[in-house]
Amino acid sequence: MKESAVWVEEAPLFSWGRHSLSPSSYQQEDPLGLSVEENENKISEEDLVMYFPGKSGDIASTTFSSGWFLLENHQATSFNDLQAGLVHLRRKVQGQKEGQLSFLKANIGSVMDQVDTLVNLRERYEKDLSSYGPEVTLKLEKAIKESEREAWKLFDDVLARKDRAEKNSECSDRFTTKGEYDIVINDYIRVKNLFHKTDIPIFKEALNEVERRIVDLQKKLHEDLQTMPISVEQQKRLIRYLVNLDSPYDPAWDAIKSRSDYINKKFKLIYNYHKSLDKPENSKKSNSATKYSKYNTPQPMELNVVPACVNFTDEICLTISEIFPDLWKIGQAYFSGELQVRVEAGRQVEYKHMVMAVIETFCKYVRASLIPNTLDKSDRSQFGSLSTPDKDEIALYLPELLRSVRSTYTTLIKLDLPNEALDIVSALLLDLRIHCMSILFQQTTEQIKQLTETWKINFSGKYTGVTELPLKFLQFIEDVIQIVKESALSTEQRESSLLDNLSAQKELDKQLDYMLTAFHNVLNNLSSGEEYDDCDDTSPVVSQLIGTPVGSHKVNMAKANIPTWEHRLLITLSNCLFTKNTILDTVSTRFKESGFPSAENPIRNAKTRLDNLQKSILDKYLEQKCDPLVGTIEPSMYLGRFDWDLNIPPTDIRPYAKECINNLINVHSEVNNISTKLLDNVLPKIVETISEELYRLMSCVQKFSKAGAQQARADICALQEFFEGYLSENAKSYFKEALEVIPALERSETAIVEDILKQCKARMRTQLLCLKKPPNS
Repeated sequence: MKESAVWVEEAPLFSWGRHSLSPSSYQQEDPLGLSVEENENKISEEDLVMYFPGKSGDIASTTFSSGWFLLENHQATSFNDLQAGLVHLRRKVQGQKEGQLSFLKANIGSVMDQVDTLVNLRERYEKDLSSYGPEVTLKLEKAIKESEREAWKLFDDVLARKDRAEKNSECSDRFTTKGEYDIVINDYIRVKNLFHKTDIPIFKEALNEVERRIVDLQKKLHEDLQTMPISVEQQKRLIRYLVNLDSPYDPAWDAIKSRSDYINKKFKLIYNYHKSLDKPENSKKSNSATKYSKYNTPQPMELNVVPACVNFTDEICLTISEIFPDLWKIGQAYFSGELQVRVEAGRQVEYKHMVMAVIETFCKYVRASLIPNTLDKSDRSQFGSLSTPDKDEIALYLPELLRSVRSTYTTLIKLDLPNEALDIVSALLLDLRIHCMSILFQQTTEQIKQLTETWKINFSGKYTGVTELPLKFLQFIEDVIQIVKESALSTEQRESSLLDNLSAQKELDKQLDYMLTAFHNVLNNLSSGEEYDDCDDTSPVVSQLIGTPVGSHKVNMAKANIPTWEHRLLITLSNCLFTKNTILDTVSTRFKESGFPSAENPIRNAKTRLDNLQKSILDKYLEQKCDPLVGTIEPSMYLGRFDWDLNIPPTDIRPYAKECINNLINVHSEVNNISTKLLDNVLPKIVETISEELYRLMSCVQKFSKAGAQQARADICALQEFFEGYLSENAKSYFKEALEVIPALERSETAIVEDILKQCKARMRTQLLCLKKPPNS
């Protein structure tokens, strides 16, 4: 009646998926009643020999080591499962001893009587031996053996029937209570085979009672099979029990459905829990490292909490990584024939829909939580939505959430799921990477908008003549490039390059353009000077010759740390040029080095905007400087009732010309104190304005005397020589036209002009050196 191995036809393998799983081969039963793990990272035999010298992991070996065995077969088994295995091992050992112990316990009186009898017999034997010799026991021995044979003839059948009846009536309750279902099932099969054809009423009644209890056992096993959480190995064991008991259920399919329902139910529980904690005011509170609590363990709200959408996404990723593999494994075991049950038609299609539904539900929950704009209206309504914090707050968590989704994706890939299922998660991951990149850039844009100017110029180090503002801007760009590179831009298993996606490329260009525009606006706002209007006193200093304004503002002493308006314009202009010529090229290089596509278009657009801003700032500065400076030329020229038709022999250049030189030196000093690189941008424009005004004034002279012509030519030529380093083509043209307006002199008359110029350059050598350009400039 014992079970024996028989040839079983192989069931058809499960075809939906990338690879069919073959029926599992025979393996020696694990003493702990657990499955022997297939772990790719098992400790090597060499390491085990080193840890346990002279020992072995073979249970049958005399040098058996339990530590070796556990490391080799149960390295990743949880502590709770090991405890359950220990209970199983103790139960097996106890079961082996129980037969002997139960016999002794049931017959303790007889055993003691037998011992007493043997003691008395030995005493009598020794007495008789001394009295009658050694042969007297032969008759006694023969009589005892004959009595024993006759006794067994009388009671063997009765005792055997009694013992069998007691076992049949008690086995179901006793072993069911202990959970030893294998013994119950084996005994039930034997009883059924022995008595299913009996006509004896008492046996029929006993068999009916056993059948009733087996039906109760089937219900209990079926309920345990569907009660979650439960391991796959436990489910397989319960399925085998139900199959052996010929239960009316389809246990394997019920196990699959119960796992699917459990996953979907847990999704809803997790969402409802985090939805209950999702308060609008929480999204406005500061960040905290507080982790989410379990949905079934209510905890008091904290003042600083992680956004609900972050905790929800993190937990749902962890949940599907932990429990979905069991759904896939039990399904594979079902369709591969491992469970030895009949697979009904249409189950494969139904199972495929079940798996796809779980994957789609997971992805839609994540989308609804983080990127609801990627769902249609009906899905947003079905899967709900959690309040989304502002960009600065969510940007802190997106790289971590991206890692969580990637970890889940890796888990699903290891299960060897079909491409059709993996593609759903892949699409989610792509959209999440684009969203992560976009949010990180948007956060940086907001940080750039908040940049403020200290007006402290750097005069040492690699970059001089600029403040920290452009370098802070560059640092923001470099930081976000690094974060995006490590999170969204990096590719892992079964992921394509983010920037191969057209939408991602467009989003990158758009966000980069926003960042560059934000810094342009910062510079533009600084050049407008609106926030510093109350810092400037409108009382200007005056010209030394005529007492008219030259446009140099005083500094409000209450805010002496803020430069004058003209200085602020120059500093902003210097930062603008530095950004256009250095920072933007560095940004372009950083993008290329980090694997981003060429940022040529956004960089080119940014340089165009900065060119326009540069012109605007320069115009403002020139308006502050040129208008007052040029406005003093004409009054100074005719100071002291001077006129060009007077016959006063010239001996030096006129004071107005010296003031023009000194005013330009003043501007040169002001600009040079900010940045020498600005000189070529500012001074040629001022010289051009002066030359144009001189040409206009000379054109307006009604009459030149010979002395007046000599004086005018000496003044114009002196200004040309002093301004030589900053003469633009327009300025040269204006000076030339001004000289053409002055009457020509004879050769002897020009000697006076040359002498004046020679003496002027000698007396004003310091001024000449101030305006002389270095050889390499």
